[in-house]
Amino acid sequence: MPVAENNGWLGRSGPYAWWRPVTRWGRALWLGLVCVSLAACSLSPAAIDRPYLLESILGDPSTFNYYLSNDNTTRVVLGPTLSGLTRLNSDTLEWEPELAESWEVFDDGLRLVFTLRPDLKWSDGEPLTVEDVRFTFEDVIFNDAIETSSRSVMEIGEARILPQLSVVGDRQLEFQLPEPFAPFLQVVGTPILPKHVFARGIEQTDSDGYPLFLKQWGLDTPVRHLVSSGPYVLSSYVPGQRVEYRPNPHYYRSGDNGETLPKTQRFIRQFVASQDNQLLQFRSGSLDIYTLRGSDFQLLKREEDSGQFTIYDLGPTLNNSFFCFNQSTGLDSDRNPLVAPVKSRWFRDVNFRQAVSFAVNRQRLINTVLRGLGEPQISPISPANPFHLSAENGRLPLYPYDPERAKQLLLDSGYTYNSRGRLLDADGNEVRFTLNTNVGNTAREAMAASIDADLNRIGITVDVSLIDFGILDQKLTTTFDWEAVMLSLGGGGTEPNSGANVWRSTGNLHLWNPTGRNGQALEGREVTDWERELDAIFSQGTKELEFDRRKELYDRFQIIVQEQLPLIGTVNPLSLVAVRDRVLGADPRPILGELWNLEELQVIP
Repeated sequence: MPVAENNGWLGRSGPYAWWRPVTRWGRALWLGLVCVSLAACSLSPAAIDRPYLLESILGDPSTFNYYLSNDNTTRVVLGPTLSGLTRLNSDTLEWEPELAESWEVFDDGLRLVFTLRPDLKWSDGEPLTVEDVRFTFEDVIFNDAIETSSRSVMEIGEARILPQLSVVGDRQLEFQLPEPFAPFLQVVGTPILPKHVFARGIEQTDSDGYPLFLKQWGLDTPVRHLVSSGPYVLSSYVPGQRVEYRPNPHYYRSGDNGETLPKTQRFIRQFVASQDNQLLQFRSGSLDIYTLRGSDFQLLKREEDSGQFTIYDLGPTLNNSFFCFNQSTGLDSDRNPLVAPVKSRWFRDVNFRQAVSFAVNRQRLINTVLRGLGEPQISPISPANPFHLSAENGRLPLYPYDPERAKQLLLDSGYTYNSRGRLLDADGNEVRFTLNTNVGNTAREAMAASIDADLNRIGITVDVSLIDFGILDQKLTTTFDWEAVMLSLGGGGTEPNSGANVWRSTGNLHLWNPTGRNGQALEGREVTDWERELDAIFSQGTKELEFDRRKELYDRFQIIVQEQLPLIGTVNPLSLVAVRDRVLGADPRPILGELWNLEELQVIP
């Protein structure tokens, strides 16, 4: 399911153009200062013995409890420790067994029986059984007292019915579905949790009546208590610095020649809150893997041979990059509007949203921020996805840069301009709002500044606010006290239903019109007719098993989103990753990414 992502070309006129005139001694002094400053917050190559695999991410996870997370950083951190019943085949991109050994399909797809691999164990040596699988689905994901994004993508049909489970053998578990559900093999790839660890948290509640599960595996939990089914276990967590992984001694897989997996005995993810600092660390030789910004490409391409690394072009990302407005009419716990009614009226006006979209110069974003290595985000589904509706089809509403058209659309909608050229609504209120995005993502910061300038040209004042991602996540999922936000959603693969938690009006990441917390609808919330049509599309889309008929439905979904613009697309960068030559077995691929075969990677000194 989509989760919020916590994530130009350097030439003579680029941001590093000042480097060349600086004297040799000045450069040495500057590098020395950088090394001193980085040493305080990073892991130097000399700090630990090779071989180890080292990459960096922008910040800490929000929890160690997978089903309580909404952010991609947390799921990236937990990924090497988790396994599901199924996984993507790296060659066919079809779903294949993981913890399951096999499955059988009965009754035209309405009944599926999974058989677990024999002798599975958790990292603490306890047996991993069908009861763990049943517990994960019935007691955690399907539990209304637990607010998790994973439930939305398993709700079937317009009635949002969840599968029924029953244990039918020592290693067999049966799922019964109310109707055909095309993405089922994907959704059962969700991580399985250890019942022997979490059962108490489901059975017992706190003084407010909430399951203790909601407090289990927080960041204060000692990592020795965290149990894994994946190739690695977390062996160390230093807040603000890094997480370390060691091999899971009971990992079920072995190599093609019977060798023990994973091959790398030590894997480290370092928290580096600035992409600029990540780049410096990669160039210094400490990082093994680095995800490039467009602005990094020219510089690193020149250093590819001397730096002993390879840059891989994985094509367009699967992410949906956008900014959006909080259209909520809901009330907070004190019955105050979440969004000032004056601003809510602007944000709910589709003509206002379309005018804003026409005012954004996406090609300039591509040229300046991505350095030409990307394309406009014209649909919520990436061109890397087979469900993408191409602009060449002629049915997709497009918003080429046209500030005069934007102004005229606003004037036709009852807005006016004052003597200073500032936009006023029909009641004479000056149009001004705050745009939040996360600090540390320099590309996103630059895009926010560019959009600020674009909207200023049509008389709209934007106050850009850069805040910590954790605080931003709280605003989006808990307090809902924001006006506009710039983000990227990713992590859902190619299946459109992975975005059900965003696009269904009941989804817990229905950002522009939040549903509320813990399944309790916000008082005063209104759902539009087009949002209900999206609900119907996502209900129908999962029951269609034939690709062309499913694509017709999701084409209509993309058209509605581009007409109504709940999320206003920005740009889709190319996915570029640099990997050190000392990482043997590296095979970055589109869709799968750079670490899809993590357990097979081996690092040489």
